[in-house]
Amino acid sequence: MFNVIDLVKLVVPLVAGILLGYFLREKKHFDFSKVTFWVILVLIFSLGFSIGSNNELLNSMPKVGLSTTVILALVLFFSAFFVKVIKKLVKME
Repeated sequence: MFNVIDLVKLVVPLVAGILLGYFLREKKHFDFSKVTFWVILVLIFSLGFSIGSNNELLNSMPKVGLSTTVILALVLFFSAFFVKVIKKLVKME
């Protein structure tokens, strides 16, 4: 369960980014897509490292692997499905 300190750790950077973006919106824009890509790669790597270094988690993988794969497939399918439906509803296609 979240406590106040954990919530502050999430909200403060978010609010700081919103304010910085608001005050610098007229300035030359920086393309953050490359930075975002590399940050996501680092996060994925750290998640994989965390999983790989946890013996208990690795031992439970075969038990939860099939259900996890089914859930992943359903999430991907319905995400794509609802994006198509919403795009048609708002006439983006």
